[in-house]
Amino acid sequence: MVDHGHVAVATFGPALVIVPLAMSRIGTPSPPLMSARVTRVVKVDVWSDVVCPWCYIGKRRFAEGVRLYQAAGGAEPIDVEYHSFELAPDVPADYHGSAADFLAEHKGLPPGQVRQMLDQVAELAAAEGLDYHWDDVQHTKTLKAHELLHLAKERGCQEQMKERLLAAYFVEGRHLGDIDELADLAAEVGLDRDEVVAALGSGRYAEAVQADIDQAHRYGISGVPFYVIDGKYGVSGAQPPQTFADALATAAED
Repeated sequence: MVDHGHVAVATFGPALVIVPLAMSRIGTPSPPLMSARVTRVVKVDVWSDVVCPWCYIGKRRFAEGVRLYQAAGGAEPIDVEYHSFELAPDVPADYHGSAADFLAEHKGLPPGQVRQMLDQVAELAAAEGLDYHWDDVQHTKTLKAHELLHLAKERGCQEQMKERLLAAYFVEGRHLGDIDELADLAAEVGLDRDEVVAALGSGRYAEAVQADIDQAHRYGISGVPFYVIDGKYGVSGAQPPQTFADALATAAED
């Protein structure tokens, strides 16, 4: 077993996790795209949460893994789609307390130990160019943020929205459980603010979020980030970039 963050990773080869992914998908993740020629798209479905520190770190490491894959001659385009996963579905939208307070309460750990853990994660994040501000973080329920990501997917800007939400939470201390705050962030990436407010207020994408979570359970996913490559290979945790590069190469060769 290899520990990369909060997830103990069963290894197959160089930390590549092969998971049973042959169950019903109910429309997600979608199959890899095929072109008229032999060249195809490698589809990567990522389960993550916008308040997961390892998910932001993993996002950077995955991007570097794609670069390494391409530098080694990988020619197939990589199509990434993000799926919903709530690490703490029972947390209230207006939780009063810091990230350290929540972890101490949720895991029953001494505050000093929690602070040490957060500092260690911040150091790892800094190595990926990320500046976590734990004292500014506003912990919250992430349902509405995941609904927003589904809307962004329909409008063709899910990647930009995902990046904006992660930075807003970990770097800027924005409140990702507040619809008006989410609408402001969405407008920054080009979404219509009024449409966002209406969609989140009505819960238009709540069923889509739950479908993602249900699919994660069928795959046996219990922690995030988790990457499903071409519906066949699973990589769990914020693995080193080379692990992602190797997984992409393995999938592309199949």
